[in-house]
Parts: sequence; structure tokens; C-alpha cells
Amino acid sequence: MKKRIEYTDEPLGHVKVVPDFLPPPEELAFREETVKVTISLSRSSIDFFKRQAETHHVPYQKMICRLLDEYATHHA
Repeated sequence: MKKRIEYTDEPLGHVKVVPDFLPPPEELAFREETVKVTISLSRSSIDFFKRQAETHHVPYQKMICRLLDEYATHHA
């Protein structure tokens, strides 16, 4: 059994107030406009993304989309 914590009414010392830096929920829930496309990719590329996605527990299509977004942003 763990030792019970006893709280006392002691001064806390120097306390620094940190401003709220987290974005509001509406900024976290945004959805970017998407367009459905059909694309043919090599079997080796798809196998690679599927393996990586399984390792990181994310859908492989999202990984491919993110890669394309990063490429487009970098070269824009």
C-alpha cells in the first residue's frame, strides 16, 4: 500500500503564472477542404506506407496526404 500524502498549509514560495498558450477547440477541430482523386502508386510505395502506418497506428492514406501537403508547402 502506498504511503498516504498529507497536505499542509505551507507557503508555496515563488509562483510563476504561465499564460494560456493552447489554441481554442474550434482551432483544433478545423477541417481543410479536400478533393478526392484517383492515383496509381507503386506496390512498393504502398507497402512502405502501410508498414509505417501500422507502426505508428495511423491510416496510411493520411500519411501519404501529409507527405504531399508538406511537399507542396515546401515548394510553394
